[in-house]
Amino acid sequence: MASARLYRVERARPGDIHDLTGLLASLFAIENDFAVDGAKQQRGLELLLAQPQDRAVVLVARADNDKAIGMASAQLVISTAEGAPSAWVEDVVVDKAFQRRGIARLMLDGLAAWARRNGATRLQLVADSGNASALDFYRQLRWQPTQLSVWRRLLRDL
Repeated sequence: MASARLYRVERARPGDIHDLTGLLASLFAIENDFAVDGAKQQRGLELLLAQPQDRAVVLVARADNDKAIGMASAQLVISTAEGAPSAWVEDVVVDKAFQRRGIARLMLDGLAAWARRNGATRLQLVADSGNASALDFYRQLRWQPTQLSVWRRLLRDL
């Protein structure tokens, strides 16, 4: 098993979008609630990268060849429960060939550091209930499940 120290985590750049849409395709392929749509994922990444650096971040993990092999993003929301910002974590994904090397943990640590610097008191995320390996991973990192469930309604349905 290779060490996470062989990889670096940094802010994503616009030139990473192609690699990141590929990572998102692999993630969305295993999540029942999302569909792979390269154009939508590209637009979402463009919007995230255009946000002020204290409101949103996309981190990318890189191997020696500079290729993006993992990504994770976070955005700040205001939590009335916390009385402070909370960081909403999304899109934690590592290329299958590089999984189980500590890369996702490095990215989550990077998101936590970013969130602290920007006044957040909590990280939160949604994980697919059928993704047992992801759920086990978050438990190992001491994330706690809540009694809340996620609901959505698409505005086009209104």
